[in-house]
Amino acid sequence: MDPKIVWLFVFVILYWGYCIFWGIKGAIASKTASDYMVAGRSIPLWVFVLAATATSFSGWTFVGHPGLIFRDGFQYAYASFYTITIPFTGVMFLKRQWMLGKRFGYVTPGEMLADYFKGDGVRVLTVVVALFFSIPYLGVQLRASGFLFNVLTDGMLSVNVGMWMLSIVVFIYVASGGLRAVAYVDTLQCVLLALGITAIGFIGLDAVGGWTVLKANIITLVQNDAKLTPDGYSHYIAIPGVIQFVSSGPSAAGGAWTGMMVLTYMFALMGIQSAPAFSMWSFGNKNPEPFAPQQVWASSAGIGFILFFFTAIQSFAAHFLGGDKVMLDAGVGSNAFGVESWSEKTGLFAQGNLVPEMINLVGSTTPWLVGLLAVCALAAMQSTGAAYMSTAGSMLTRDLYKHFINKEADHKTQIFFGRVGVLFIVGSALIVATTSADALVLLGGLAVAYGFQMWPALMSVCWFPWFTRQGITWGLFFGIIAVTLTETIGKNIFGDALPWGRWPWTMHSAAWGIYFNLGGAIIISALTQNSDDRSHRQTYHDFLHEHAGLSDEKRGLVPVAWIITLAWFFFGIGPGAVIGNTIFGDPNAPDTWAFGIPSIWTWQIIFWVLGVGMMWFLAYKMEMSLVPKKEVEALVEDIGDSVKA
Repeated sequence: MDPKIVWLFVFVILYWGYCIFWGIKGAIASKTASDYMVAGRSIPLWVFVLAATATSFSGWTFVGHPGLIFRDGFQYAYASFYTITIPFTGVMFLKRQWMLGKRFGYVTPGEMLADYFKGDGVRVLTVVVALFFSIPYLGVQLRASGFLFNVLTDGMLSVNVGMWMLSIVVFIYVASGGLRAVAYVDTLQCVLLALGITAIGFIGLDAVGGWTVLKANIITLVQNDAKLTPDGYSHYIAIPGVIQFVSSGPSAAGGAWTGMMVLTYMFALMGIQSAPAFSMWSFGNKNPEPFAPQQVWASSAGIGFILFFFTAIQSFAAHFLGGDKVMLDAGVGSNAFGVESWSEKTGLFAQGNLVPEMINLVGSTTPWLVGLLAVCALAAMQSTGAAYMSTAGSMLTRDLYKHFINKEADHKTQIFFGRVGVLFIVGSALIVATTSADALVLLGGLAVAYGFQMWPALMSVCWFPWFTRQGITWGLFFGIIAVTLTETIGKNIFGDALPWGRWPWTMHSAAWGIYFNLGGAIIISALTQNSDDRSHRQTYHDFLHEHAGLSDEKRGLVPVAWIITLAWFFFGIGPGAVIGNTIFGDPNAPDTWAFGIPSIWTWQIIFWVLGVGMMWFLAYKMEMSLVPKKEVEALVEDIGDSVKA
């Protein structure tokens, strides 16, 4: 047997052993529903920092992200800013959700929102969002893991066999140990994710001949690019304008990633930490102490550095290792990948193959490294999926079974149905992934956009008591519909009845969803104000203000925080980012490039650094992620159970 396959199975077995160990530990520790579903509200600082980071950045970051930069160039590399925009959502909401969870004993966001708004409609819609998010998102990760093992075992394991094998282990440890097991396994997964991306970046850089050669080859790539933006620049090193008023974003001239497309795509990815699963992550902590270091240092700074440098290197190196027929025909680089076929349309090989092929480059010289990197990729794919399996299963139990069917369900019964919920989520994801890969891709595109639709509800419960139950409930419903109608699945359902396609006007479906969601919430809230309900909601905000309100000297910094944040969003990842195409050199004149790299890359690195500064200012200086100055007293340990003595 090929040594790399032997090492692959060795590392996988060791990794599986670690996962199952924590599944058993978690099962032993799960005496109550709170223990199982939110880790007994006792996740340690270092565990949350690593686990939340792993949950935020999935196998898509490891495999899909470099493949899309390879295909679309630096105009898509703006997506790397999700290392900042994903935790930005956490800065906005996690601390205040933790305070409410600690105070009132909430286990799920559905319980929090139903209590706050005094209605079950928003509870049910929250579960719907959780399911719409978790099933396709998990299915994408599981199928990708099966595909990875199919490539690395040279076809020994089919995609479906590999997918089902790997899924069984994930199910065992998640269903057994609940969120506690997920958290401790995620700590290792975070380390493996960062290690793997960095190592593959070095592999690609070495294979292409080093940094100087890579920069020279990028110049050749740009000069031979036939796909140009409306300004006449290579699509690899320029975004194609601020916005294009086309019926479908992918049909935009010079590429889909206009300034507005980048901005609204970041909105979608902000849905990862506004999805219901992250509310439960917040409830699971002892205190908010881990929030700031996770948001600023682990995510924005740490993973950001890795993506803006090592993922970019991977993606462009692949053009000169056989992934790009145009480069190969021009005598640039080599066919180290051994590719035999390329797309007739683009001249590129399948983007999903990039990372597996990069790993295979070291198969003959260091086969053990292939096994290690394969497990790094597997860990990345399972990190997010495991968290959504656990939390969605808990929401099915608490918000549907316990609330509507058996209000007297004891802890043992809740844990049992939590495990049944995990089985339902995994089974659904596997069935979709096995029977319809095309449907999976379409549904996967909806997941994060649906998650972002939770923003108005979280804005209300954390910041703005003016919104009413009717406004938030109907707004969330409108948002889900709008997202569906501006994704490919909407066109597939309604056909020519919809005059637009996916992402009209180069704006992501998440933005169209939030437009109708927030707009509907504002209009309906204005029409449904009720003094008694407003007084009820205000009690929550009085509590938040009492424990987390800013001091008088900090209040003067609020306008500064708004200016910094809006300026960064506009120029870093929005319409103003078009300046980055040319400010550090003419894209068509490589001799003018500052630091010898395209202007757009320099702009991205600068705004990554500024983004880390913005996150520090919000999380630390504005105290949005620090421990409350006044201790939060818990009124109940677990909603629905006995009041604290």
